[in-house]
Amino acid sequence: MITLRNVSLRRGAKALLDSATVTVNPGERIGLVGRNGAGKTSLFALLDGTLHEDAGEFSRPAQWRLAQVVQEMPSSGESASDFVIAGDTALLAAQREIQLAEASGDGEELAHAYMALHDAGAHDAQARAQALILGLGFKTSELNNPVDSFSGGWRMRLQLARALMCPSDLLLLDEPTNHLDLDALVWLESWLKRYEGTMVVISHDREFLDAVTTVTLHLENGKLTRYGGNYSTFEETRALQINLQQNAYLKQQEKIAHLQSFITRFKAKATKAKQAQSRVKALERMERLAPVLTSADFTFEFKEPANLPNPMLIMADACCGYPPPLDSPPGTPPTVIVRRVNRSVLAGQRIGILGANGQGKSTLVKTIARVLGCSSGTVSEGKGLNIGYFAQQELDVLRPDDTPLQHLVRLAKEGLATGQSDREQDLRSFLGTFNFTGEMVKQTVGTMSGGEKARLVLCMIVWQRPNLLLLDEPTNHLDLATREALAMALNEFEGTVMLVSHDRSLLRSVCDEFWLVTRGGIQDFSGDLDDYQRYLLDEARRNRESLRDSLKSAREPVRHAPPPSEASTPRKLKALQRELGQVEQALQRLQAEQHSLEARLSTPLSAPELAESGRRLNQLANELSAQEESWLSLSEQIDTAKRPLPS
Repeated sequence: MITLRNVSLRRGAKALLDSATVTVNPGERIGLVGRNGAGKTSLFALLDGTLHEDAGEFSRPAQWRLAQVVQEMPSSGESASDFVIAGDTALLAAQREIQLAEASGDGEELAHAYMALHDAGAHDAQARAQALILGLGFKTSELNNPVDSFSGGWRMRLQLARALMCPSDLLLLDEPTNHLDLDALVWLESWLKRYEGTMVVISHDREFLDAVTTVTLHLENGKLTRYGGNYSTFEETRALQINLQQNAYLKQQEKIAHLQSFITRFKAKATKAKQAQSRVKALERMERLAPVLTSADFTFEFKEPANLPNPMLIMADACCGYPPPLDSPPGTPPTVIVRRVNRSVLAGQRIGILGANGQGKSTLVKTIARVLGCSSGTVSEGKGLNIGYFAQQELDVLRPDDTPLQHLVRLAKEGLATGQSDREQDLRSFLGTFNFTGEMVKQTVGTMSGGEKARLVLCMIVWQRPNLLLLDEPTNHLDLATREALAMALNEFEGTVMLVSHDRSLLRSVCDEFWLVTRGGIQDFSGDLDDYQRYLLDEARRNRESLRDSLKSAREPVRHAPPPSEASTPRKLKALQRELGQVEQALQRLQAEQHSLEARLSTPLSAPELAESGRRLNQLANELSAQEESWLSLSEQIDTAKRPLPS
């Protein structure tokens, strides 16, 4: 077990842990929570040995294998699959053992090395790695792409897959959901529920914590307090504790009454639709937890819009996508992601936008936000439409060399708000309501944390008094207290909200209806988030089953295989199917030899026989891997060939 006894940990003059005592038992699934800056990441550094206690006693079993996500952005020319496989430290150790045994010429040592390689799972390492990669949202066609060909967020997903690939007794996850969309997040939850070791996770996603943790450690004022149960259980227990502190509770009464008044108002408005009822339950939770929510030191509200056009906007046969690159030949068509959108957005709507990664959620939002133009069709805006846009990448709307004060001064000069004072002192006071106080108003954005940048974007949006909020993953860097403040502010907002988020708690508490972006279009999603989560899990299971079936077959790219456009004739299709049959026969032969060899290795053999059998088993694993690659490639080409040509 892991034990901390009266542990103190300091960073400079600040005490992060002050005589903290706690025990973590084997196999427990711990959620580590606390405000930003409380010391959660430093506690992880203590657990992984990067930092050492300044006082007290800390111990972790020496034999425990540790896995964690490296926070540095990876840079590598190796393929995504090879990069993730390299996370399997046991496999790498076995491969090094073989190299040493071959160099020494010791047959018995080599035999044992091959057995260790087999025990380390060399035969299915590529399959395990690719299952992780696909589960985290990558496409089959991207499995062998170089790591450096992916954007930063996707490379961080590969870091996560690499950590999950590592055999471990202790798994440390610091904000693992930050770069995930909802479908990848649901897959990760499912994977972590099957993890058998001890896990400690830092996250600001309450539903993720509820799904994967059974114990909560609360870090506050240098103390660690252990609570049995997931985050919701911790939150309710803490609410009861605060209720017992009568003096503090009395001071909160005015704020609690305000919170309960808008809860009552919105519950009265709710229809019987599943989404609306889901929202009522979320508001009832807020009502139960009023003491906790109103004890937060950060709250804000969106100002009442100056006007409310209705409809806000109308999209008629709108196609959303990206213009061709500047160096493209003349006449190059735009890349269209979402086609023929016919939708009206009305005053007061609360719309959650769902869809798998790459389907076009952000593209749709950017088109409405005027960042992208329509490829065709129109977006007609109501008179007086004032959009507040939270971009998924904060620096899309922030200037890294400017300070928070300079950002607000620029907005004031551009006249982007009605009835707001542009006096510097008033701007400073407004920034102070978002915790930008003192010298922070002069700190350049490029030096700020992700949470501070997100708060600044929210500050700028509130200052502009919008009537339509377009929020694309607004919670990525917000702590739980700020997320709750955002949910409350959105519920009180009188305008229209369109929200893309993997934070299901925020979606539940804010949205009355959902749009599903899928297959190049938009459709209404009639269910609630529980229905959507079941849909995602079913999709993930089908993908896993498809991958598992394919791994009875193979991997090397097909020689001289025609591209999909050439494989559309019946003759080409028959040729591909014939080649697939040959690959399947080869796989059956290799698998039969592998099973026979594995059975032979379970019987007493001499050292030379052991070495030769181990060497052949390793060769078989490589040959099977190549054939499986070939099977996958052929299957994809056959699927493409069977599709009707576009009209």
